[in-house]
Order: sequence, then structure tokens, then C-alpha cells
Amino acid sequence: MANTIEIENLTYHKNYRRILENINLQIEQGKTVGLLGENGAGKTTLMRLIAGVAKGAHGTVKIDGEDQVAAKKAEVSFSGQLDGFNPSMRIDKIIRFYEDVYSDFSTERYNQIAGFLQIDEGLRLSALSKGMKEKLVIGLTLSRDTKVYLLDEPFGGIDSMSRKKIIQSIIKWKASDAVIVVSDHYVSEIASILDEVVIIKDKTIYTKKSAEEIRAQYAEGIEQYYESIYEGNDMDD
Repeated sequence: MANTIEIENLTYHKNYRRILENINLQIEQGKTVGLLGENGAGKTTLMRLIAGVAKGAHGTVKIDGEDQVAAKKAEVSFSGQLDGFNPSMRIDKIIRFYEDVYSDFSTERYNQIAGFLQIDEGLRLSALSKGMKEKLVIGLTLSRDTKVYLLDEPFGGIDSMSRKKIIQSIIKWKASDAVIVVSDHYVSEIASILDEVVIIKDKTIYTKKSAEEIRAQYAEGIEQYYESIYEGNDMDD
């Protein structure tokens, strides 16, 4: 199966500080991948580099074989892109912005997701609770028709029942050949949808392993495996 994401020898420094070092990673089409690591490990930075919104890295990032920034941006839907909107902006205007800017944005799909997640479009961005804002971010991100979806900590302010609904929405609206990369602290809740796990540690890719292999090796599954690495008890050779 072809690789949708190909990263080779990627190194990134910011303000003379090393953030990521010698990242090499391939993700096949159709995979749902958990990107795990402690706070400050570089997960968000790696997503920004994949999405083409962070500059100054050394190495290559290809999306579906393309390494030009414009071509990559057209094939990646990144949850962090909502950060640039004015807090006073109404949600319905944000939706119209997406309709105007992204030719692959599906208003029909957004309306379905918004209804499913009960997003109130009549409010301004500043009036949204953290949880409702994150629902909006997920709705907008998943409503584009792209090769790659990057969800960066999508559940931080969302209650348990809503998290389950969002996970259901990811399963429901994911195209079979699309890649989804999810970075989150709620490892146990996203574990059921993961095909692979990628763990960042010491500024690089510590490991990439299939979820099926982890479940077979660890009684408590992916969360136990992840915790074992940071506790220094990884059972791998």
C-alpha cells in the first residue's frame, strides 16, 4: 500500500533550540494513527510541519508524493488553523470563510457533523466554551475532502460523552483511503480507532508500532504500552 505521508531526515530548530531531530516516518494511506508523547515532546510542531504552516525545517515532508508547500497544504486539513480567526467573529461567517477558501470544503458534511455534535452556529467565537470550540474545530477539519487530517489535542475541554460522540464522528466521516493523525492525552478513549501508534521521545520518533501488535503484547493495550515507555519499562528489544 502506498505511503500518504513520507518524512525523511526532518530536523527543526526554533530560537536556537532544537525541537525535533532526525524524524523519519512513513504512514500508509487509510491509516488512523495516534501521535503520542509527553507535553513539549514536539507533537504539535510535527503536525505544523506536516501541514506546511511551520517554516525553517531541514529535511523533507511529502504528502501523497508532493513536497511543494502549496500542493501539501491542499491535501492536509489541520485542526490548528482556527487559531487565526478574530474572537469576535460569528461561527456562520467562519463557515462561509471555509466555503470560500477551500474548494474541497463540504457544507453538507459540515451540517451533518454540526448537527451530530450540536454546534450552535449563532454564537461568536469568543462566546464558545472550550469544549464547544473544540467541537467546531473538529467539524471544520473533518468537513474538508483531503488526503490527511491532523487533529491536535482535540478533546482537551470536552466531556466524556462528547468525546465518545466525536470519536464516532471520526469513524463515520473518514474516507477509507484518508489518513488521520490524532494527538491526544486521552489514550484509552482513542485507542479503539487506532491502526498504528507513533511515539515521540527525546525529540525524535521513539517507535512506530501497529495497534494490533501492542494489544497482543500488553494486557491493558495502548495506554499501558505508552506509559511503559515513559516509565522506562518498555518490553521491546
